[in-house]
Amino acid sequence: MNHTRRTFLGALTALPLAASLNLAGAGAASNRKFRLSLSVGSIGVNADQREALRLAGKHQFEAVDANANFFTPLTPDQVREINAERTQAGLTWGAAGLTVDFRGEEAAFQQGLQSLPKIAAALKQAGITRITTWISPGHSQLTYEQNLERHAQRLRAVSKAVNEQGLRLGLEYVGTKKSREKSPHPFVHDLKGMRELLGAIGVPGTGVVLDTWHWWTSGETAADILSLKNSDVVSVDLNDAPKGLARDEQLDGRRELPAATGVIPVAEFLGALVKIGYDGPVRAEPFNQPLNALDNEAACAAVSAAMHKAFALIPNP
Repeated sequence: MNHTRRTFLGALTALPLAASLNLAGAGAASNRKFRLSLSVGSIGVNADQREALRLAGKHQFEAVDANANFFTPLTPDQVREINAERTQAGLTWGAAGLTVDFRGEEAAFQQGLQSLPKIAAALKQAGITRITTWISPGHSQLTYEQNLERHAQRLRAVSKAVNEQGLRLGLEYVGTKKSREKSPHPFVHDLKGMRELLGAIGVPGTGVVLDTWHWWTSGETAADILSLKNSDVVSVDLNDAPKGLARDEQLDGRRELPAATGVIPVAEFLGALVKIGYDGPVRAEPFNQPLNALDNEAACAAVSAAMHKAFALIPNP
C-alpha cells in the first residue's frame, strides 16, 4: 500500500505544471456541453455540501454533486444562500444520489418511497434536476425475469415520484464480469440490458448513467453511445483501468483515475458524448485506495488534473 501510494504521488508531481494550471480550456475545442463535476463521496473525500462547493470552486471543477438529504430541511432563504455560494464559485449542480433502498426488503423500499416526494421537491427548489443510482448485476435468489419485474415495478414508482417534481432518474449498469459472477442469477450488466429495463419501467425521462469502466468492461464501443440521444443520458462517470489485467479479470473496486493508464479509450468515449450533445455532469469514481489516502485538498487536486487531462484528449470536431 505504501509503495502504491508513493507511486501514485510521484505520478501526480510528474504532471507538467502548465497543464495542471491551464484547466479552463481543456476540451474547449471539442465544443463539449458536459461539465466536469466533483462528487466528493466517489473520491474518498469526507465533506458536507458547503465544503464540497468550496473544494469544487477552488480546484476548477465546473459542477458539484448534491447531497439529497442536505436540502430537505432547508428554508427557501437557506436555499437561495447556498445557490448564491454555488453561483459565486462558478458552478452548476451535478446529480444527487437516490435515497430509496429498492434492492432489499419491501418495507424498507416503501419507507424510502414515502419520503421521496419531499426530498425531490427540496431538490427541485434548489434547481437540481438529476438523481442517480446503480443496478446490481445479479441476485442470490431471483431469476433474471423475476428481478426485472421487481426492478421495473419499484423503479417505476420511484421514477414517477421524481418526475412529478421535474427531476430525471438515471440508472447505472455494472459491467464488470467478476461482479456478476458473485451471484447465481446474473442481471442487467450492459447497455442492451439497461434498455430492456428502461422499457419495462416505461416512464419518460428515466435514463442511463454511463461509466467508462462499465462501458469498457461490458465490451461496448463508441457505436453503443452513438445509439443514444442526449435525453437518454442522465449522468456520466469517468475512470480508467489498471494495466496488466485482462478485461474480464478486472475488479470493480480497483480502478484508476481518468486517463491515468490509457487502458480505457477515454477519447473515444468522450468524443461520442460530444457527438450526441450530452449536456450533463461528468464525474470521477475511481474507487482508488491511494487516492482515498490523500487529504481532501490533494485528492480534489488530483482528480481535477486527471479529469482535465482526459477532457483535453477529446478529438476536435
